[in-house]
Amino acid sequence: MDPMLTGLAQAYVDRDGSAGPNIRSAAAATPRWDESFCRAVADHFERAPLFDYDAGLARCYGEFKRENLRQYRLVRTAGIDVHPWLAPGQPYRGSTELREAVRSARTLHVFLTSAGHGPGPARRDHPMLEPAGITVDGVDFCHNDVFRVVHDVFGHVMSGTGFSPSGELTASYCHMAMYPEAAHPALFTEQVAQSCWFFHGPHAGEGRYPEQKVFAFPEHYLTEFRELFSPAPVRVPH
Repeated sequence: MDPMLTGLAQAYVDRDGSAGPNIRSAAAATPRWDESFCRAVADHFERAPLFDYDAGLARCYGEFKRENLRQYRLVRTAGIDVHPWLAPGQPYRGSTELREAVRSARTLHVFLTSAGHGPGPARRDHPMLEPAGITVDGVDFCHNDVFRVVHDVFGHVMSGTGFSPSGELTASYCHMAMYPEAAHPALFTEQVAQSCWFFHGPHAGEGRYPEQKVFAFPEHYLTEFRELFSPAPVRVPH
């Protein structure tokens, strides 16, 4: 767990004078691994329509994108430099190297959506492919690039988790605490469900990105996901 980031995130969710979720507790939560749940999520994702986007889901994605932009600004406020990765391959050999780069060098290289985002041509109306209004090193970031930045920082680095199946879900659970509930369905589809498909779907082990579908999971999946985690006890100072 990264104390600086958890403190920054806690101050962020406590904004407007109200207490938000306990970030330290979420970052240290213990997962109860349930492969059957992951397979069920992967199967639902596989069978779901490619694009089922109504006004309610558009509002959900709108909140999700706005929140990602706010968190991106928080990353920059923390003194972390963000750069697009323009070389071949991935920017890091593993999660340890990623976390070390952010913690010691205060730098994050983001693997661009344009370099890897799923098979086939992407829909032009995919909400995460819209321009985010951020340009870094001459590269215009889309909203999915911004989400990759904040997921790495406030998911993997803050919680100290890796890129394994359980590591990805734990990072998502930790990071979810920073979002309003209105954005949770979009985060679930974009991160939790895609991770489940990657590791437990029909092409598990092939390193393939899933199709970039836009739809909402039934609410019980979100409930079951939260129930996989036991938040760490919070110490109250005497």
